[in-house]
Amino acid sequence: MNEETWEQRVIRTAASIPVLDKAAMNIAIEHLNNLTKPQGSLGKLEQIAIQLSGITGQLFTAMDRRAVVVMAADHGVCEENVSAYPAEITAQMVNNIASGGAAINVLARQAGADVICVDIGVNGVVGHSAVMPRKIREGTANIVHAPAMERDEAARALVVGIELAETLTDQGYALFATGEMGIGNTTASSAVASVLCSVDPVLVVGRGTGIDVTTQRHKIAIVEQAIQLHAPDAGDPLDVLSKIGGLEIAGLAGLIIGAAAKQRPVVIDGFISSVAALAAVRIAPAAAAYLIPSHLSEERGHAKVLTALQLSPFIQMDMRLGEGTGAALCFHLIEASQRIMREMATFSSAGVTRG
Repeated sequence: MNEETWEQRVIRTAASIPVLDKAAMNIAIEHLNNLTKPQGSLGKLEQIAIQLSGITGQLFTAMDRRAVVVMAADHGVCEENVSAYPAEITAQMVNNIASGGAAINVLARQAGADVICVDIGVNGVVGHSAVMPRKIREGTANIVHAPAMERDEAARALVVGIELAETLTDQGYALFATGEMGIGNTTASSAVASVLCSVDPVLVVGRGTGIDVTTQRHKIAIVEQAIQLHAPDAGDPLDVLSKIGGLEIAGLAGLIIGAAAKQRPVVIDGFISSVAALAAVRIAPAAAAYLIPSHLSEERGHAKVLTALQLSPFIQMDMRLGEGTGAALCFHLIEASQRIMREMATFSSAGVTRG
């Protein structure tokens, strides 16, 4: 028998994602309606609880072990001066995250979550022992001159994410969040978003790390040039990822597919994570039911990507850092939804008359 290719592994995992448990969701709805409140009055907290019951098949779900997976990779397009920071910041920030000093570490600690930092494509050696080595190549190529990576490399990056989701699930993690680190990755994400959302780059290319208006115009031109050069097929997400994407974007897409196959919810962070989620859903439509949107980023294209995903974010705090920071904040809302399910009295138990 021929050995399974990376792409076949992705397809097989995508096909194994189960639909949500409708019976469990109906039981959750009935339970929520029996709690001492007007029906539906807790809004999105109730939506989260119902979704989690559908994902897990349980009325009361234990989400105590949580992981923010930060995929890190470099981008050759940084050669085009599209970022306010030099490319070497990627490796430096990876070491900062591994040492516990980044914003995501602070917010994850507050949320009782572990940060799993993965080197999937950092340009250079990352020496910190806390970084998970999964390097496929040392950054992508400059997309204005060559495809970001080979198709097989993009498929392999997806499999890295899939296998990581499987490993972490086996270790007892019940809830995942997506995070990323990679100077230049808003440029790649904008290119992918433009193609997958079928919109002009000017509508999705934002300020990234804080570039000025002149640099933003240049960044738009770079994205337009890359798309025109490579003509990625919007109907083939793997083609899009390989030609104009990033290794961390593909890795996060794989994480989402792998988590969904293991019936684990995934909280998506901002623009880059949402682009990864859109790629994942285009590859594996069933994965959409396992996504929990966290916040609306200040990055220009984020709202359009969320619209394409048919998701409404829970938080709007004018954030645009990435790393998984918005997703970590959303862990608190998920915990709140589960406490409501477990701890709130019913009309009968509290002796309260129904309206």
